[in-house]
Amino acid sequence: MHIAIVGNIGAGKTTLAHKLAHHFRWEVFLEDVDDNPYLKDFYEDMPRWAFHLQVYFLNGRFQQTQRIKQLQRQGKGVIQDRTIYEDAHIFAANLHESGMLEDRDFNNYRALFDSMINLVEPPDLLLYLKADLPKLIRQIEARGRDYENSISIEYLKNLNGHYDKWIEQYEGRHLIIDVNELDYLRKPEDLGEIIERINATLFGFF
Repeated sequence: MHIAIVGNIGAGKTTLAHKLAHHFRWEVFLEDVDDNPYLKDFYEDMPRWAFHLQVYFLNGRFQQTQRIKQLQRQGKGVIQDRTIYEDAHIFAANLHESGMLEDRDFNNYRALFDSMINLVEPPDLLLYLKADLPKLIRQIEARGRDYENSISIEYLKNLNGHYDKWIEQYEGRHLIIDVNELDYLRKPEDLGEIIERINATLFGFF
């Protein structure tokens, strides 16, 4: 099985990915944040670095999809933190609509994405962690990444809008999990609630 976790910056994807990987004893694939050579520059000057960042993420995410495919062929389960779909449909689209990714760069990026996506298999289940701005801001501040201090509320708001629009059109099997009142890091019952929903959806039992 391949479960992918999607959601805005600060929604709690990485924490849940670790928790689910531990519970199911599956492999976990995380987003490349700490070693990303463009992320800090991007948050300081989005128009300058938007295309570079998006291509870096796209390449890394495509490589992940191919490794995930290999593990599935070996009979191993996978939990993935963020997907290749978000790169194009959420982040690149938002940058383009906001005027921070010009037409020729966006068109070039989408051509790369369209070439890759034919080789990508969708996850067996997609979990969308839906969080309002106060929750996102609290969690971003709590983890204390310096380069995230410059993220604007408007940027997060626009991303939330793109996520809501995209998930309405997503045709694969998915669950929408409102995480505003959940604390699966500290409350086992909150994690248990999510696991029950996953089991019911994938395996038909609680």
